[in-house]
Amino acid sequence: MEIGVSLPTMAPGYTRATTIDWARGIDAGPFSSISAGERITFRNQEMLVMNAAAAALTERARIFVNLVVLPYHAPAVAAKEIATLDVLSGGRVTLGVGIGGREHDYVAAGYPFERRHARLDEGVAELRRIWAGGEPFEGGDPVGPTCVQAGGPPILAGAMGPKALARAAKWADGISGFSIDADGAGMAAAVSAATQAWEAEGRDTAPRNISGCFTVLGTADPQADLQNFTYDYLEIFGKGIARAMADAAPVWNPERLHQVLDDAEAAGVDEFILVPGTTDPACLSAFADVVAARS
Repeated sequence: MEIGVSLPTMAPGYTRATTIDWARGIDAGPFSSISAGERITFRNQEMLVMNAAAAALTERARIFVNLVVLPYHAPAVAAKEIATLDVLSGGRVTLGVGIGGREHDYVAAGYPFERRHARLDEGVAELRRIWAGGEPFEGGDPVGPTCVQAGGPPILAGAMGPKALARAAKWADGISGFSIDADGAGMAAAVSAATQAWEAEGRDTAPRNISGCFTVLGTADPQADLQNFTYDYLEIFGKGIARAMADAAPVWNPERLHQVLDDAEAAGVDEFILVPGTTDPACLSAFADVVAARS
C-alpha cells in the first residue's frame, strides 16, 4: 500500500515556508504523493495554486489534486488548469473530483447547489472531451495545453453512497475516500462497495481505492492539536457534530497510526493519505519515521 501526505493547507499558521518545507520533505521522504484539497469559505490556501507550487518544488511524488469540487468550476477552465498542472509536473497528476458538502462554497463561487450530481457527471465528460482535443463550444478553438498523460490524468471520484458509487463507476478510475474515525471495518466496507459498483457496471478493471484520515504526530501536544484542527475543520456542520468528532479523533501517536495503516492495507486500500492538522515540520518527520519503519 502506498502512503501519501497532504500539504497542511487547512491548518492554522500556513506560510510560504510551509509550502517549501513540506513539499520538499514529502518528495524526499518515503511517500507516494503530495496533495491539497479545496474549500473556499475557510482559511486555507487555494487548492490549484498549492498543487502547482508542489509540482514545481518536487520531482518524484505524484501530484494528487484531492479534490476539485467540479460543479462550481467551469469545465473548460478546469480542463486548462489541470492540463497545465500535468505539463508542469511532467505528467504526475491524479485528479480527484466530487460535489463537496458545503453549500456556502457554492454560494461564494457563484454556482447553484442544485443538480450538482448531474453537473459532476457532465463536467467529467467535458474534461475528457476537451483533453482529447474537442472544442469547448461549436466553432471554438481547442483548449490547450495538451496533457502529458495521454487522454488526461486519471480521475478518481469522491463518492461514498450507493447512488454516488453507481454514477462514479460509469466514468471514474477509482474512488478517493476518507475515514474520519480511521476505522478498519469502515474502510473495508468502502472498498467492497466500490468493487461491487464497478462489477455491476461491467468494468473490466478494479477501481483504485484511496482513503485517508486527519492525524498529528511529533508536536508538543499532538492530541490537542488534532482535536483543535478537527473541530475547526468540521464546525461548518454544527458545533455538536464537530465537538464529538474532535473529541474522538484517534490518530495522534505512532502506535495508532501504524494500526490504522495496517487496517487500511488489510482492507484493500491502494493508497492512504495522511492529512496533517498542523504546519509543524516535526509532524512530517514523525510521519516519515512511521512510514520508513514499515518498509
